[in-house]
Amino acid sequence: MHSNIKLRIKNQEGQLSLAVLLFGSLAIIILAGLIIWVDTQLKSAHRNIYRDSAFRIAESGIEYYRWHLAHAPLDFQDGTGQPGPYNHNFYDKLGNLIGQFKLEITPPPIGSTVVTIKSTGTVEGISDLEKTIEVKFAKPSFAKYAVVLNDNVRFGPGTEVFGQIHSNGGIRFDGLAHNIVTSAIDEYNDPDHSGGVEFGVHTHVIPIDPQPPAEVPDRSDVFMAGRQFPVPAVDFTGISNNLADIKIAAQTSGRYFGPTEKGEYGYNLIFKTNDTFDLYKVKSLVNKPSGCIEVLGQNDWGTWSVNTKQFLGNYTIPTNGLIFFEDNVWVSGQINIARVVIGAGIFPENSSKYAHIIINNDLLYTNYDGQDSIGLLAQGDISVGMVSEDDLRIDAAIFAQNRRVGRFYYRPPSGNQNRCSPYHIRQIITIYGMIGSNDRYGFAYSDGTGYQTRNLIYDPNLLYNPPPSFPLTSDQYEEISWSEVK
Repeated sequence: MHSNIKLRIKNQEGQLSLAVLLFGSLAIIILAGLIIWVDTQLKSAHRNIYRDSAFRIAESGIEYYRWHLAHAPLDFQDGTGQPGPYNHNFYDKLGNLIGQFKLEITPPPIGSTVVTIKSTGTVEGISDLEKTIEVKFAKPSFAKYAVVLNDNVRFGPGTEVFGQIHSNGGIRFDGLAHNIVTSAIDEYNDPDHSGGVEFGVHTHVIPIDPQPPAEVPDRSDVFMAGRQFPVPAVDFTGISNNLADIKIAAQTSGRYFGPTEKGEYGYNLIFKTNDTFDLYKVKSLVNKPSGCIEVLGQNDWGTWSVNTKQFLGNYTIPTNGLIFFEDNVWVSGQINIARVVIGAGIFPENSSKYAHIIINNDLLYTNYDGQDSIGLLAQGDISVGMVSEDDLRIDAAIFAQNRRVGRFYYRPPSGNQNRCSPYHIRQIITIYGMIGSNDRYGFAYSDGTGYQTRNLIYDPNLLYNPPPSFPLTSDQYEEISWSEVK
């Protein structure tokens, strides 16, 4: 019996030792796993801290170059005059080195204001971890509007505008506006009709807007995105200097063409899709028909339509995209992956001798993704002449610095007099780009003459990628995109 008891005790001791061994081993495994997990978590936490630090260092690189551009807006080489990338140490407030940022700077393409900054941040002593941020900065151009004016204006029935409209004067709008319409004035006496003052932006589409001080009605049938007035005026003052600058730059490294001979009328430029243009001297204009005379007191009225011309040559579009004429110029044709500005002005400036730009035939892009861009800057008028295409398309940002964008008034027939018929009526004009006009713009008149349908379509690529040397609204860069690359 004693032997049996001793055997059971030994068996229990053996079982207990085995259990202790098993539980001990399990505890060791769990503890080891816990230690490994804690170590992993600590390492992960440290890497997250380092990653956050690298991110903040990369952001600091962006902020540094934002500051640099504010003080040196044309320096895309970090003040070194050498190609990048550009490396900078980054210190904490106590002067301790905590990391570095590397800057890769892509300057704006010709005619663009968009500069791309890529900043890569690293932490001192951590070689396998970095964060990269890419930001695009740009200066907004004057081409932020579909139409921008410095005078009272009327948009009649048949006008459809895709893009923002602004005038420093009053606006009567009787078409369809897909974007916001703004005026710098609260109310004005509309010269197109008698009666009391009108809202700064108003419509006569039935039901006609009430007059101030009545509440401004919601007219989403006309102003699809609404209307605002008064808003700050757009500064037209500094724009005239831009044309003189273009002349100098064209003489230096672009294409410059001086005044034509007495008895000649200017130049005819026709773009081609191979980065060239044909150039002619205009020798004579289409004579006005009998009874087709100026009756509204419009400055420089005429047919503005080419009759005969003399070929001068075929020229390549200059690298800087600037072509300047110290004379009138007729423009048409098509570009393909080109960015160009045509300026027309006569200096010293004299209001009785302004140079004008005329478009009577299609002026077209091949690409509508921002690769193609045309700017037309005239000292005087930008006009569509009498003998113009019945369905005319103009792909360009057009700006009349001292006069107006539009078409002269060509009288309709009366009785047995043809007057300006059949050219008094044209059917469709489409402008893809923008219009800037110092004086009242217009391609149609209230008696039904001119273009019956006017389609004004804003090119959104113009805001930060305007044609070369196109006027800007600000000298300061704005952030237009931000992305975390890595």
